[in-house]
Amino acid sequence: MSEQQLNLGSVWQKVDSPNFPALQEDIEVDVAIAGGGLTGITTAYLLTEAGKKVAVLDATKIGGGTTGHTTAKITAQHDVIYHEFLSHIGKEQTKLYYKAQDEAISWIRNFVNNQNIECDFHDEDHYLYATTHHGEHKLKRELEAYKQLGIPGEWLTSLPIPLDIRAALRLKGQARFHPLQYLAYLCQKISEKGGLIYENTVCEKVIQGNDKRPAIQTRGGAKVTAKKVVAATHFPFADGGGLYMTRLRADRSYVVAGTCAKPWPGGMYLSVDQTSRSLRSATINGEEMILVGGEGHKAGQGMNALKHYDAVKQFATETLEGFTQEDQWATQDLITLDKLPYIGQLSALQPDVLVATGFRKWGMTNSAVAAHVLCDLIVDGNSLYSQLFKPSRFHADPSIRYFLKENADVAKHLLRGKLHQDIEHVEELEAGEGAVIDKDGERVGAYRDKDGTLHLVDTTCTHMGCEVNWNHADNTWDCPCHGSRFSYTGDVIEGPAKKPLGKKE
Repeated sequence: MSEQQLNLGSVWQKVDSPNFPALQEDIEVDVAIAGGGLTGITTAYLLTEAGKKVAVLDATKIGGGTTGHTTAKITAQHDVIYHEFLSHIGKEQTKLYYKAQDEAISWIRNFVNNQNIECDFHDEDHYLYATTHHGEHKLKRELEAYKQLGIPGEWLTSLPIPLDIRAALRLKGQARFHPLQYLAYLCQKISEKGGLIYENTVCEKVIQGNDKRPAIQTRGGAKVTAKKVVAATHFPFADGGGLYMTRLRADRSYVVAGTCAKPWPGGMYLSVDQTSRSLRSATINGEEMILVGGEGHKAGQGMNALKHYDAVKQFATETLEGFTQEDQWATQDLITLDKLPYIGQLSALQPDVLVATGFRKWGMTNSAVAAHVLCDLIVDGNSLYSQLFKPSRFHADPSIRYFLKENADVAKHLLRGKLHQDIEHVEELEAGEGAVIDKDGERVGAYRDKDGTLHLVDTTCTHMGCEVNWNHADNTWDCPCHGSRFSYTGDVIEGPAKKPLGKKE
């Protein structure tokens, strides 16, 4: 597929959104927030309502990252997670996790209704479903967990959509919305309260500012000094000795969107079988569209990404009568060692820097949870949920197991990437194609654009030295170790890498 055929934007990005300037000069505020997705913007809104002077900095466009590529399900049904949490963190902490998610749903619903926000908000039931015996077994264990925790789940043997299933678990009172329309309203309210929002402003690091306060140093040279700094940049732009690169795994998944011959019967759906599938509807510019997702894998380690899109489209075509694809996009999410988000103090070395990350593909509720926790910590010094989400926590099981597994995987790819010779000849590259080539005995990344111009880059990731792989679907260079992504010209799209790939002549 050539670059002309690819639509790398999501359906959410088809609407007009506000524009903000880049930061050009040094400023001082109460709270500086790096990251203009739902977490950063919701946090900024709550803090401005609390009377704080706030500045939000985003590397590209507000909502242009994970928020703009989500499926935007507002639900506490985060896959089959509650049985697992009961085993690892106990009943009271698991209850607290559900309480936080349920309160987030209620807060979003009440906020949208009270403010009359036009963002396609609808109450929906959410369904976990199984088509295999193993999946049914997982649902039964999850149902038992629901009973212990008082979660009002319902056991079903059929769905409103045409899928042959063994069982399903329904959770009523969930919701969906248009995330960028919702985000635009929050930005408007922040600006009205005197909050500052900047786009195209890359946050490089946290330095010591005036009066020993923390400050964000930007790539353009300007800095923002504050009493508190919040890192809401998906992968934390600052580490502070927290070793987040060893405690976060980046996963990619794929979405196709299109129209169907029959009206959608309602509901949001997620399979619990090994090859997961997600479905929901959305109204885009007055037209009903169905979003179908799945095919998750560790970032940089999937096969040709076009095959993942094809698999999702095939499922949609086989399941939904008259499905006609109109859009496709991929998203990247971070997962912590114990699958609970990291929300709170970045590390003991930087007590005035807070972080929110690792939402495990459930960012709609977790962004609201994180915003309230961060606001409480900044304004009141404490939160009901601070211990549950504390970034420095360590649960012996499963944290040790996943820590060893993930970092062994990094070591494997670091070594194999140096030895692997998946090399093509540059003459074989057609317009819109990229590959690793041999150039004078050296492994080089090559991409030929639609005009025939060849772009050559060093394939060594600037984060930790792993060898990046070519992503055929998105025309990017992706790192299999920590999920950094680069454009075909080598520019950083997604961290933890901060420097671009080296250019080759």
